[in-house]
Amino acid sequence: MKLLCISNGHGEDGIAVRVLKQLRQLPGSPSLAALPIVGEGRAYEKAGIPIQGPTQAMPSGGFIYMDRHELLRDLQGGLVGLTLAQLKTARQWAKSGGKILAVGDIVPLAIAWQSGAEYSFIGTAKSEYYIRDEHHRLPGRPLLEGWSGSVYVPWERWLMARPRCQGVFLRDQLTADTLRSLGVPAHYPGNPMMDELETRAEKLTQITATFPPAPARLTLALLPGSRAPEAFDNWQRMVEAIASVMETFGDRQIRLLAALAPSLNLAAFKDVLLDAGWQPVAGEYPTFQRGNGMLVLTTNAFAECLHLADAALATAGTATEQAVGLGKPVVTFPGSGPQFTYAFAEAQSRLLGPSILLLSQPSEAGAALQRCLADAPRLQQIAENGRRRMGPPGAAGAIAEALHQHYAQPPYSDATSWAA
Repeated sequence: MKLLCISNGHGEDGIAVRVLKQLRQLPGSPSLAALPIVGEGRAYEKAGIPIQGPTQAMPSGGFIYMDRHELLRDLQGGLVGLTLAQLKTARQWAKSGGKILAVGDIVPLAIAWQSGAEYSFIGTAKSEYYIRDEHHRLPGRPLLEGWSGSVYVPWERWLMARPRCQGVFLRDQLTADTLRSLGVPAHYPGNPMMDELETRAEKLTQITATFPPAPARLTLALLPGSRAPEAFDNWQRMVEAIASVMETFGDRQIRLLAALAPSLNLAAFKDVLLDAGWQPVAGEYPTFQRGNGMLVLTTNAFAECLHLADAALATAGTATEQAVGLGKPVVTFPGSGPQFTYAFAEAQSRLLGPSILLLSQPSEAGAALQRCLADAPRLQQIAENGRRRMGPPGAAGAIAEALHQHYAQPPYSDATSWAA
């Protein structure tokens, strides 16, 4: 048996890889391949999963839904031809007897359906939390939003309820419960984003040894995003937010842990710090100091930065969700995009609820953090909210087990579909 994973974005690729790595460890696991329809699939290559079919990095980075100008740029960059070639790849895969795992939104789901293959779906892009919480509809949402009873519209639910769809895995319990009530055989095994966030003792020691002892300390994770050049623009705003925090908490040592994607150019981040008056100091990592703040730049200690932090400053997608899942308050402020615009940040604040402190300006960060960290009931609510909306670790393994259970069954029929 062979399985093709179709995903549409950097974060979706990462989620897919977590599941496929777990699946690969199971006895009799299928032969794996990937078709990343946004970007070039670096996460798959790093995991040793071969790419099937054409890939191409588009100008928008996959965020065409935020700006029609980004769609135009992608069309000019060859989006139509690329999509047709990817559709052909999926159909050829199905004709050879392969199965498909779609990860993301309706686009990979629709490609999986049109291929003619049996398929499963991990829905990462939508959640009922965008329009309501466990108790009521969110105020101020457009009347037509969720008009059909769910954030997933009827044609999406139709694709998920087809007999050829062998499994539907949603990102939270609220969404799974809602879809089940509407006839979709949905499951909530947890959110794979919370997997692979274990810390390593040697990394923790290296980071903490950089900072001198202090009687009072505030530790912040800095999450500027993973895409250039947007991450560099976000970093400029983040340095402004840091200045606000240092002024507000002038009686504390501010320990700042920047968790940067390895693909980003460190020199650009250093230059921004130098221009803002930060001075380089010796350390295991690139380290800078200014006033009561000390900052380290890391590219290989993401989990350690999150676990050590009291809170985070973030202009990111997946990384923000992971910080929330670990029970951290997260301060966000929109940038110019293409990803982390006001529309994205506002939607993210609905998805993640009270864990997000959405500000209009970076200069408001210090006061917002001070109010939040002084409010013990609010911090408890944030911790509980993170666990509820993001779930515990272990989801990737649970999804892999469910997929493996299906693959162990006889060839497809309506009677053998465990999702039917």
